[in-house]
Amino acid sequence: MNSQLMCGRRGFLAMGAAGALGVAGLAGCGSQRASEAGSAAMTSLTYGVRTESLGLDPALASSDPGTIMSQMYEGLLKFNADCTDVEPCLAEDWSVSDDGLTYTFTLRQGVKFHDGTDFNADAVVRSIERQLEPNRTDDMAYASFVFGSESTGTGVASVEKTGDYEVVLHMRAASTPFKMNLAMLFGAPIVSPTALDEYDNNLNEHPCGTGPYKFISWSKGENVQMETFEDYWDKEHMPQCSPVVYRFIPEPSSRVTALSNGEVDIIDGVDPAMIDQVEQNGGVGVIEDASSLNYMAFNMESEIFSNLEARTAFCQAINIDEMVETLYGEYSTVAHSCMPESMAPYAQDLERPAYDPDAARETFANLGVTNITMLTYTNAQDYNVVNGQNLAETLQGYLAEVGVDMEIVAYDMATYKNRQQTDYYDVCLAGWLSDNGDPDNFMNLLATSAGTQNIAHYSNPEYDALIVEGLGTPAGDDRDAVYLQCEKIVARDLPWMVISHGVSLGATSAAVDGYNVNPLSFYDAEYITKTA
Repeated sequence: MNSQLMCGRRGFLAMGAAGALGVAGLAGCGSQRASEAGSAAMTSLTYGVRTESLGLDPALASSDPGTIMSQMYEGLLKFNADCTDVEPCLAEDWSVSDDGLTYTFTLRQGVKFHDGTDFNADAVVRSIERQLEPNRTDDMAYASFVFGSESTGTGVASVEKTGDYEVVLHMRAASTPFKMNLAMLFGAPIVSPTALDEYDNNLNEHPCGTGPYKFISWSKGENVQMETFEDYWDKEHMPQCSPVVYRFIPEPSSRVTALSNGEVDIIDGVDPAMIDQVEQNGGVGVIEDASSLNYMAFNMESEIFSNLEARTAFCQAINIDEMVETLYGEYSTVAHSCMPESMAPYAQDLERPAYDPDAARETFANLGVTNITMLTYTNAQDYNVVNGQNLAETLQGYLAEVGVDMEIVAYDMATYKNRQQTDYYDVCLAGWLSDNGDPDNFMNLLATSAGTQNIAHYSNPEYDALIVEGLGTPAGDDRDAVYLQCEKIVARDLPWMVISHGVSLGATSAAVDGYNVNPLSFYDAEYITKTA
């Protein structure tokens, strides 16, 4: 299907002591949000989340939960609430030159940042230029994804102010997904230039955007709090709940208990095994196709897994079909490719090493491999609802059967993301949720230019050239053919062992309405209502 129009399957599980588990499908762009049909008295809303933010600066943040930031920031463009159509936001209108090299944006007037600074062309130029070379810093993980790089000849060459409320972006080359990039949660949002000056170009602990909610506080290890921004420009869509509290609850059972006890109103990362508990306590479960990939990366710089034979043997040791069914049941499907099933050209028939423990045992023995180290995370994720620790232990069991002892080193997600860059590992569990509904967002993870996002340390000039070609090729069969070649290369070289595609499992109290999760796994808190 056309990735730019990707819409997810959204279902609500009505929970009651006498009710059976059922799913009512709901999909399609432009469906009416429940909260738009009416309003409720202003009340607080508490969200129990599995992962604490690494930071709240969209140029520096790189991990879940981006939804916290999305309530405070906005970009030039935004995604439709129900699919990946791109719509105006801080830019009222835009045009693209015939050659795709010039983007002209007409900016919305009368918008203010949370610190009172006026939104204008200067603010846009400042937000973008800080992420362009040579200003870009190594900790801006999404900068090359959103704005490209000089070394690959892609993305934005320069940005200029052509009027108080007009900016022009000059591209190095045409880019099919660029307008989707400008609607992403990471990298693309516009931040207050005044705040950048005040906090030395780092807003991780001092977020300041134009969104419907403004920052109150961040108690590390406990919560982030925000409240209605009374000067928000979109008066027709002012928040219905305030304050909003994001409470960090890493343990899945503790999140479910907090929902059952009325301590929180919404939770994410529900373990499939706990759905019955949610049902018994009168909650409402929410299923959303997450457009995700759950995978394991081989460290291509590892002495062991720089060898394709060793990577193949690892894959042969794992019964993927059995493992996915056991861990995830109906809430995940076996992955056959390195992009989500919802994207074209998903290659269902790619060959991968078949489950063959005898062959794996023989290869590992011949190579002298008896011990390996795995780095993983402890929190549940939308791409892995049972969490990385449980998945790692399952893989550990399979490897033990072929004579390999695997040490598991696990951290909470925030620490894990940092340890990926500092610690040694042979293999590393990871996953990805679509940021923009485009294949490039997944395939680019293995490009040499991806930097810290390329946790396999994979480098292949042939693959890199295809990534650049895919960026500039218009949507259609020719572009699909480029990404199909990329998929085949990944299947051949095995920098990843792809595992599964999952759904996002969450739950709300019966008092909550308007919790609408987009196929890109974000939602707009201003549309949520809560009754007493």
